[in-house]
Amino acid sequence: MQIYADALREGWSLLVSDAAGVWQVVVTSLAVSGTATLIALAIGLPFGVMLGAGRFIGRRAALLIFNTGMGLPPVAVGLVVAMTLSRRGPLGDLSLLYSKTAMVLAQLIIALPIIVAVSAAAVGSVPRELQLQARSLGASRLRVGVLTLAEARLGLFAAVAGGFGAIISEVGAVQMVGGNLAGDTRVMTTAIVQYTRMGRYGQALALAIVLVGIVLFVNIWLTSAQTSAQRWERRQ
Repeated sequence: MQIYADALREGWSLLVSDAAGVWQVVVTSLAVSGTATLIALAIGLPFGVMLGAGRFIGRRAALLIFNTGMGLPPVAVGLVVAMTLSRRGPLGDLSLLYSKTAMVLAQLIIALPIIVAVSAAAVGSVPRELQLQARSLGASRLRVGVLTLAEARLGLFAAVAGGFGAIISEVGAVQMVGGNLAGDTRVMTTAIVQYTRMGRYGQALALAIVLVGIVLFVNIWLTSAQTSAQRWERRQ
């Protein structure tokens, strides 16, 4: 048990003093994953709502693709992005490999199918009778859309949390396209792996504590939003 006590003591000291640049790694992780999540939301939520609420040719195929995309192995995504951005790849002239931009792109590809699929399922679960009733009462198309989103809001929260949680904790893709460069592309997950291999358990544990804390915070926020919405519904 001494190894855990020593690692906790050293990890806490590093968090307080930032002697090893721990917080710079944390900020880089949040910046990369936060940017990827926001872009995925901007693209994925409207598309997910359209898939969940619409009825058109190709909808089932699109749902199948995005549902399958939820299980994409991060290392496979990293491989494809690395090949695309490599010198021999189609986008090699942009010199984006081993940069934060490449990491955002890889994480965007991972998060997008999750956000689209979960938001489509949330919107699709809203009773169609509710929309028909609203239209029969004279509600505009925009008003019906707002009503549908309000009914599906808990599932939309889950889409946000699911997309962010999937990329903040993955290591394969960001390692392959970012290179784990100290002071530049090193994020929490890649740093934890490296420090563990070096036997520097204190630094690894410090970052692991912060990572778990961030994931816990997101889940607390999601749970709070869900319970608040349920309490509001009971008052109506």
